[in-house]
Amino acid sequence: MAFEDIRVEKADGIAVITIDRPKVLNAIRYVTMLEIDKALDDIEEDESIRVLVITGAGDKAFISGGDISIMARGQGYVETLTETPKGQAVCTRIEHFPKPVIARINGFALGGGTEVALSCDIRIAAEHAILGLPEIKLGIIPGYGGTQRLPRLVGMGKAKELIMTGDHISAMEALNIGLVNHVVPKDELDVLVSKMAGKIASKSPIALHMAKASINNGVQADLRTGLDYEARCFSLCFGSEDRVEGTNAFMEKRKPKFTGR
Repeated sequence: MAFEDIRVEKADGIAVITIDRPKVLNAIRYVTMLEIDKALDDIEEDESIRVLVITGAGDKAFISGGDISIMARGQGYVETLTETPKGQAVCTRIEHFPKPVIARINGFALGGGTEVALSCDIRIAAEHAILGLPEIKLGIIPGYGGTQRLPRLVGMGKAKELIMTGDHISAMEALNIGLVNHVVPKDELDVLVSKMAGKIASKSPIALHMAKASINNGVQADLRTGLDYEARCFSLCFGSEDRVEGTNAFMEKRKPKFTGR
């Protein structure tokens, strides 16, 4: 499958989508989001893939934001209203993707870069990474879910501060406010991402899907509704072949071999 803006690689149960526009620090455009969506189709259908990693080419940027050269040409209200929901839909698809998604943040993650990272389940950043939602400086606001996902993750007060000032923050500050899960030196980034992806990939695909769905749906609901959803997800896991394999493996003191059935 040939793409213009991204690369897709698969190995050992892990797929990697790389935003491959290093000349513009991996800035994204409408085509980029369409290609990510297309790649997600293939990865979702591929039963050999257990975990998805999203990253950027090179070591300077994850995604530096929207492509300003395109934005500067100007779009009308109608055109923007047509394209923005597509970008939102791709981020929402990542958020609810049936397989765990790790953001490998290898540099600048600004604007749409932070928004894509927010859509991922786990965010691992190199210590030189810079994050932020600077859209306010351009006279606009985040459009791919930043105003909605950031406050859910770091709290309303901090989210408003970051969005209203447009300030950039370091990887360590992002860690301190809960925006990223881990920060490591640049030369240790691949080691931790690979270790995390491999650890997750060894688990039952059914249980992973149900865990993600239960958390995502429960956090949007009241506690009683969330508990009911968890019970249904638990029951689906309990009726699976993977549950039998996991239980037997534990009793037999061996590593389980989960099949996703």
